Order: sequence, then structure tokens, then C-alpha cells
Amino acid sequence: MRFPSVNRSTTLVEDVCALITRESRKAPGADEWLPPERQLAEKLCVSRQVVREATKRLELQGILEVCHGVGTRVVNRLHSPLNRSFELLMPDRDDRFTKLTEMRVMVEPQLASLAASRASHEDLQAMRLAQSNLESAETQEAAVLADMEFHRALAKAAGNPIAELMLESLAELGKASRSQTIGMVGKAPALAHHATILEAIEARKPDTAAKAMAAHLGAIELHLLKETSHARPKKPLAARS
Repeated sequence: MRFPSVNRSTTLVEDVCALITRESRKAPGADEWLPPERQLAEKLCVSRQVVREATKRLELQGILEVCHGVGTRVVNRLHSPLNRSFELLMPDRDDRFTKLTEMRVMVEPQLASLAASRASHEDLQAMRLAQSNLESAETQEAAVLADMEFHRALAKAAGNPIAELMLESLAELGKASRSQTIGMVGKAPALAHHATILEAIEARKPDTAAKAMAAHLGAIELHLLKETSHARPKKPLAARS
């Protein structure tokens, strides 16, 4: 009787990745620094090459940041790998913006509905603060960041960490898209739409919040349609059902 050789289910590098990830999640916050490479290798009883490969992998995953000449610190950028993929997947900028808005139409109205049911007092405060920051923004960049913060706070209020992380993975693309639309029409439309959405969430009206978010995204899609030369449907996706 012949048996195949038994292989390790994981490699040393994978074991070190898992250990560092587990310990980093216990850290009180970002900017926790790992021990120097040699010291970490000695603690884990592995070679420095294993530690080096593990930290490279974790950096690509958005868990660590390697600061050459300084050290390696724990970060919370799990969304980073996907952010870096969009330009490779969709080289055309207008196509990226269009696909982003289509995805948001599919997801964010439901998040607004959930936020109307689940938002805590702290969540509402975060949305109000973002709205206030958008209102007081004096530059396009400040308006874009405040706009993003409103939608980020709303996603958190929906109480679904998977959806929250998914939207955060679109942050860089969303920033570029918002820069274009706010650059075209200013911040006033976003302020008005956000106010309607926030009012519905505060009133605990899920259906109204979802419809308000759909209207907001439909307006964004219309603005983008004006800027693209691609053939698009006559009506924005948010208006089709």
C-alpha cells in the first residue's frame, strides 16, 4: 500500500501572516509599530526572509505599511488592494465613473433604508457633522471630502460592515468622480439631496430614505452623462425599475 507524502497545510510565511494579522487586530488603533525585522524573526523563530515576505504580503492586503528606513506599522487599509485594481480593469476614466455610479445605485438606496432603521444617535451626529462640513466647505477638495464623509457615515449607520468595507474600497474612485461632478455643478445639489436623505433617516422612514438616495444618485448619473461621449441609455439607471 502506497501513501502520498503529507504536506504542511500552510507555509511558514502564511503562518507568520496569520499571526501578525491576529495580533494586529488586537492593537488599540492604527500606527502601532511592529518590532524591527530581526527582533521579530527571533521572537517567531523564523528567518528574516520569512518575516520580510510576510510583511510584503500583508502590505499588499492593506494590513501593514512598510516605511523604508523607519519600520513597519499596522494600518487599516483593507480596501487598498481593490482601489489599485480599477484603472487596470477599466482604463477609460468615464467608463469607471459610470460603472461606479451604477454600482452605487444598486447598493446605497438599500443602505439608506437600513440606516433609517438602525442609525444610532452617534451615527446621526456623524452624518450631521459631515453635512455641516459640506455646507461650510470653501474649496472643491473640502467639499469632496465632506461629501465622502457623509456617505461613509451613512454606510456605517446601516450596520453592515461588509457593505461598508466594499464602499470604502471604492473611495479613491469615488473621490475622482465627486471631483468631477462637484467641479461641474458645485456643492449645492449634494447639500440639498443629503438634507432630504438625512431627514428621512432621522424620521425613521426607510422607504423615503431609499427613494431620496436613488434620486441623489440619479442626479449624479445625469451629470456624468453630460460629460461622457459614450452611448448611454436615455434615462439614468436610478430612474429605471
